[in-house]
Amino acid sequence: MSTNGKFVVIDGNELSFEDGETLLEVAARAGIEIPTLCYDPRLSPAGACRMCLVEVEGSRLMQPACSLEAAPGTVARTNTPKVDRNRRFLLSLHLADTIQDRETAEDNNPSRLHDLAEQYGTAGAWRPVDRRRQGRPSDTNPFIEFRPDRCIACSLCTRYCDQVEAVSAITLAGRGADTTISTADGIALTDSTCELCGGCVDVCPTGAMTEKPALAWGKAERELEKVRTTCNFCGVGCQLDLNVDREANRVVKVTSPPPGTTVNDGNLCVKGRFANDFIHHDERLKVPLVRDEEGNFREATWDEALDRAVAGLQGVAERHGDDALAFVSSSRCTGEENYLVQKMARAAFRTHNVHQCAAT
Repeated sequence: MSTNGKFVVIDGNELSFEDGETLLEVAARAGIEIPTLCYDPRLSPAGACRMCLVEVEGSRLMQPACSLEAAPGTVARTNTPKVDRNRRFLLSLHLADTIQDRETAEDNNPSRLHDLAEQYGTAGAWRPVDRRRQGRPSDTNPFIEFRPDRCIACSLCTRYCDQVEAVSAITLAGRGADTTISTADGIALTDSTCELCGGCVDVCPTGAMTEKPALAWGKAERELEKVRTTCNFCGVGCQLDLNVDREANRVVKVTSPPPGTTVNDGNLCVKGRFANDFIHHDERLKVPLVRDEEGNFREATWDEALDRAVAGLQGVAERHGDDALAFVSSSRCTGEENYLVQKMARAAFRTHNVHQCAAT
């Protein structure tokens, strides 16, 4: 037993905890899986999906592990027959409120709901409920599509918009079966406070929030290959996954790594997530260009292009002195790259005329 008394027992395992931790967090740290649909470590718990209900000694009703704070002496069980029945019952309810056929449901985004249904089973295939959620078919924003027939009102997207992006562009509107994801007065996202970060797409467990360009491409995410890389739009160093259609040799969309695994904690901005069409632009430079004797551009090797640049810089210094040179770096470069630019200016070309555009 722990000497300080700060322990809980989950499935027979005595586990220590920190003040403020929930049973779900303590269990996850110990490798005990408790399924969730509406939980995200970046957000405050909502307890909307009820998938994380567990039995707690001394409690008449099952308790949501995502919001129940650990307390000394708590004894919880996550895999009892009662808990298992509850999960299967809830999964059938959720599937009746969305697209039940997995292949249809995953026409673009993967579905965590169907993952859990396969893992834990269901209480049977129930007749679909009468879906009365309203969509926003007139929303002309170029990136994000809301499909109400897939929504289970888990509120992940609205809480992300409120708590991570802090713009509250979308919200739960309506009551009961009419509850839907909406904007103020149903306006388009581009007319709202939305920053088009796509975080709502990333956290959605059913594909109700999805990406318009990738949906139009017509291949499910499971058919694409993920390639981890660093975003090149600024110097923060956000990690992202390029989703590549190998048959077409094309980047179809960008997704973010799971929260807590990279520097950006699963978040991306509008440029990082959606501004990837430049990769396949017809005018994109793929090889260096140098001017020929007549002043026209021609293709060159990197060695030739770099030699030209060095010769040009050295020529200016020889004719006009070192301080005739100036170096301007970019905020799109990483901190390490900007450091190398100033080191090159000072050590190699002996000038302190070096600037970075973010300083203006």
